[in-house]
Amino acid sequence: MTLPRLSALATPRLLWAAVTLACFGSVALALLAQHRFGMEPCPWCVLQRVLFLAIGGVGLIGLLLPRQRLAQGLLGLLGLGFALAGSAAALYQNQVAAKTDSCALTLADRIISSLGLDRWQPEVFEVRASCAEAAVSLLGVPFEIWSLLLYLVLGTVSVWLALGRARPPAH
Repeated sequence: MTLPRLSALATPRLLWAAVTLACFGSVALALLAQHRFGMEPCPWCVLQRVLFLAIGGVGLIGLLLPRQRLAQGLLGLLGLGFALAGSAAALYQNQVAAKTDSCALTLADRIISSLGLDRWQPEVFEVRASCAEAAVSLLGVPFEIWSLLLYLVLGTVSVWLALGRARPPAH
């Protein structure tokens, strides 16, 4: 008996499901860390939540749409754009924001305020800490670096899908 190659298992449907699960799961873990363990979010943390939810939404659409190559390609590019934005936010948080006392009125803070998500769903999107206060590590790695790694994986999968490298299962 031979095992199927990994590329044979990487169908668009499976990849979109993995993207969706990873994104919504990461936000669920962030909310668990916030509400159970008191890790309050800064503006850059909240912005990354928004971007993970956006990529997860793209993944959900990818799951529900017919397997048209153009639609899958456009969704892959959209997912890549959000993943690049998330990577930039995570890097900025790590390299600049986490070293400052206040991150009020930064780009992240203005985006969150302009979207109104903090007023609509404060337990998820309200900024509750400064960037310095939110600088927390998990297994010795800053939280935003874990986010960056996930964004890089999501960006890679998005490129894979945009280029049509994932194949529907053979019948």
